[in-house]
Amino acid sequence: MKYYLAYGSNLNKRQMKRRCPDAVPVGACTVRGYELVFRNVATIEPKPDASVQAAVWQISDKDELSLDRYEGFPRVYRKEDFWVTVDGKTVSAMAYVMEPGIPKSMPRIDYLMTIMLGYDDFGLDQHPLIVAASVEGA
Repeated sequence: MKYYLAYGSNLNKRQMKRRCPDAVPVGACTVRGYELVFRNVATIEPKPDASVQAAVWQISDKDELSLDRYEGFPRVYRKEDFWVTVDGKTVSAMAYVMEPGIPKSMPRIDYLMTIMLGYDDFGLDQHPLIVAASVEGA
């Protein structure tokens, strides 16, 4: 089992149950020094003094293979490790980060709604998500 850092639609517990049946939610966290942006779909990018709300899942190798397919690894997203604190414990968690070259754009409403439900699942503040998804954020 390994830790996976979700900041987009994989925050949604119902979606993750279908996609990654072995996944267990660990808890919410904050990724410091990054911002949430949309390039049609969510990604995170370095930005000093910014932070991204996220959640950590414990996943199996089989779950990771499923995520690799879903995220278009390695063509669309690459894997990066992040140190985050969840439930008072600092862990290294793998996240999918979009490869450069795709322009910023607003997400589809159904995709955004899936993420919003995930924010609710983990008790996250939706305001930064709405800002990131807006024209000003894109």
